[in-house]
Amino acid sequence: MEDANLTVGYVAERCGVKVSTLHFYEDKGLIRSWRNQGNQRRYKRDVLRRISVIKAAQKMGLALEDIKAAFLQLPNQRTPDKDDWAQLSATWRAQLDARIAYMQRLRDSLTGCIGCGCLSMAKCPLYNPDDILADDGVGPVILDRAKVPIK
Repeated sequence: MEDANLTVGYVAERCGVKVSTLHFYEDKGLIRSWRNQGNQRRYKRDVLRRISVIKAAQKMGLALEDIKAAFLQLPNQRTPDKDDWAQLSATWRAQLDARIAYMQRLRDSLTGCIGCGCLSMAKCPLYNPDDILADDGVGPVILDRAKVPIK
Protein backbone atom coordinates (compact mmCIF):
# COMPACT_ATOMS: atom_id res chain seq x y z
CA MET A 1 0.00 0.00 0.00
CA GLU A 2 1.56 3.23 -1.19
CA ASP A 3 0.54 5.51 1.70
CA ALA A 4 1.63 2.99 4.35
CA ASN A 5 5.14 4.31 4.79
CA LEU A 6 5.67 4.75 8.53
CA THR A 7 8.17 2.33 10.01
CA VAL A 8 7.46 0.32 13.13
CA GLY A 9 10.28 2.15 14.93
CA TYR A 10 8.91 5.56 14.03
CA VAL A 11 5.37 4.66 15.13
CA ALA A 12 6.62 3.18 18.40
CA GLU A 13 8.73 6.25 19.19
CA ARG A 14 6.06 8.73 18.12
CA CYS A 15 3.36 7.00 20.21
CA GLY A 16 5.54 6.27 23.23
CA VAL A 17 5.10 2.50 23.07
CA LYS A 18 7.44 -0.41 22.51
CA VAL A 19 7.68 -2.15 19.16
CA SER A 20 6.39 -5.29 20.87
CA THR A 21 3.29 -3.33 21.90
CA LEU A 22 2.58 -2.53 18.26
CA HIS A 23 2.94 -6.20 17.38
CA PHE A 24 0.62 -7.08 20.27
CA TYR A 25 -1.99 -4.52 19.16
CA GLU A 26 -1.76 -5.91 15.65
CA ASP A 27 -2.19 -9.49 16.88
CA LYS A 28 -5.30 -8.36 18.78
CA GLY A 29 -6.74 -6.70 15.67
CA LEU A 30 -6.54 -3.16 17.02
CA ILE A 31 -4.16 -1.82 14.38
CA ARG A 32 -3.09 -2.92 10.93
CA SER A 33 0.19 -2.87 9.06
CA TRP A 34 1.23 -3.64 5.54
CA ARG A 35 4.42 -5.25 4.31
CA ASN A 36 6.80 -3.54 1.92
CA GLN A 37 8.83 -5.35 -0.73
CA GLY A 38 11.45 -6.19 1.89
CA ASN A 39 8.70 -7.76 4.08
CA GLN A 40 9.01 -4.99 6.70
CA ARG A 41 5.96 -3.66 8.48
CA ARG A 42 4.68 -0.27 7.37
CA TYR A 43 1.83 1.76 8.83
CA LYS A 44 -0.48 4.43 7.52
CA ARG A 45 -0.35 7.77 9.31
CA ASP A 46 -3.79 7.29 10.89
CA VAL A 47 -2.34 4.54 13.10
CA LEU A 48 -0.90 7.31 15.29
CA ARG A 49 -4.41 8.52 16.18
CA ARG A 50 -5.68 4.96 16.57
CA ILE A 51 -2.93 4.16 19.09
CA SER A 52 -3.64 7.42 20.93
CA VAL A 53 -7.28 6.36 21.29
CA ILE A 54 -6.18 2.93 22.53
CA LYS A 55 -3.86 4.45 25.12
CA ALA A 56 -6.49 6.94 26.31
CA ALA A 57 -9.07 4.18 26.65
CA GLN A 58 -6.62 1.98 28.55
CA LYS A 59 -5.91 4.81 30.98
CA MET A 60 -9.64 4.89 31.69
CA GLY A 61 -9.43 1.20 32.56
CA LEU A 62 -11.05 -0.21 29.44
CA ALA A 63 -10.05 -3.69 28.35
CA LEU A 64 -8.56 -4.16 24.90
CA GLU A 65 -11.58 -6.29 23.98
CA ASP A 66 -13.86 -3.32 24.72
CA ILE A 67 -11.68 -1.00 22.66
CA LYS A 68 -11.69 -3.45 19.76
CA ALA A 69 -15.48 -3.78 19.99
CA ALA A 70 -15.78 0.01 19.81
CA PHE A 71 -13.51 0.12 16.76
CA LEU A 72 -15.56 -2.60 15.07
CA GLN A 73 -18.64 -0.35 15.34
CA LEU A 74 -17.00 2.26 13.12
CA PRO A 75 -17.81 2.16 9.41
CA ASN A 76 -15.21 0.12 7.52
CA GLN A 77 -13.22 -0.17 10.77
CA ARG A 78 -11.85 3.32 10.13
CA THR A 79 -9.74 5.20 12.60
CA PRO A 80 -11.98 7.30 14.87
CA ASP A 81 -12.44 10.87 13.72
CA LYS A 82 -13.50 13.83 15.86
CA ASP A 83 -17.20 12.87 15.79
CA ASP A 84 -16.40 9.22 16.50
CA TRP A 85 -14.23 10.26 19.44
CA ALA A 86 -17.07 12.38 20.85
CA GLN A 87 -19.37 9.35 20.76
CA LEU A 88 -16.77 6.88 22.07
CA SER A 89 -15.66 9.17 24.88
CA ALA A 90 -19.26 9.85 25.93
CA THR A 91 -19.90 6.11 26.20
CA TRP A 92 -16.64 5.51 28.01
CA ARG A 93 -17.26 8.46 30.30
CA ALA A 94 -20.56 6.93 31.40
CA GLN A 95 -18.77 3.64 32.13
CA LEU A 96 -16.05 5.48 34.03
CA ASP A 97 -18.64 7.45 36.03
CA ALA A 98 -20.38 4.18 36.96
CA ARG A 99 -17.07 2.65 38.09
CA ILE A 100 -16.21 5.74 40.13
CA ALA A 101 -19.64 5.65 41.80
CA TYR A 102 -19.17 1.94 42.56
CA MET A 103 -15.71 2.53 44.04
CA GLN A 104 -17.06 5.40 46.17
CA ARG A 105 -19.84 3.15 47.51
CA LEU A 106 -17.27 0.45 48.20
CA ARG A 107 -15.00 2.94 49.98
CA ASP A 108 -17.88 4.24 52.06
CA SER A 109 -18.88 0.68 53.03
CA LEU A 110 -15.40 -0.30 54.17
CA THR A 111 -15.29 1.77 57.34
CA GLY A 112 -17.43 -0.74 59.23
CA CYS A 113 -15.09 -3.61 58.37
CA ILE A 114 -11.94 -1.60 59.02
CA GLY A 115 -13.26 -0.44 62.40
CA CYS A 116 -14.31 -3.92 63.47
CA GLY A 117 -11.60 -6.05 61.90
CA CYS A 118 -14.03 -8.98 61.72
CA LEU A 119 -15.29 -9.99 58.29
CA SER A 120 -18.34 -11.82 59.63
CA MET A 121 -20.08 -9.04 61.54
CA ALA A 122 -23.85 -9.28 61.53
CA LYS A 123 -24.66 -6.47 59.09
CA CYS A 124 -21.56 -6.23 56.87
CA PRO A 125 -22.85 -5.10 53.46
CA LEU A 126 -19.76 -6.44 51.71
CA TYR A 127 -19.14 -9.91 53.08
CA ASN A 128 -22.10 -10.81 55.24
CA PRO A 129 -25.39 -9.21 54.20
CA ASP A 130 -28.23 -10.33 56.47
CA ASP A 131 -25.74 -12.33 58.57
CA ILE A 132 -25.61 -15.23 56.11
CA LEU A 133 -22.25 -16.32 57.54
CA ALA A 134 -23.70 -17.09 60.99
CA ASP A 135 -24.34 -20.67 59.87
CA ASP A 136 -20.62 -21.11 59.12
CA GLY A 137 -19.46 -20.41 62.66
CA VAL A 138 -18.14 -17.56 64.74
CA GLY A 139 -15.36 -15.10 64.09
CA PRO A 140 -13.84 -14.19 60.75
CA VAL A 141 -15.08 -17.26 58.88
CA ILE A 142 -14.02 -15.94 55.49
CA LEU A 143 -10.44 -15.62 56.67
CA ASP A 144 -10.65 -19.06 58.31
CA ARG A 145 -11.61 -20.59 54.94
CA ALA A 146 -8.43 -19.24 53.41
CA LYS A 147 -6.15 -20.87 55.98
CA VAL A 148 -3.72 -23.45 54.65
CA PRO A 149 -3.26 -26.45 56.93
CA ILE A 150 0.09 -26.44 58.72
CA LYS A 151 2.11 -29.54 58.00
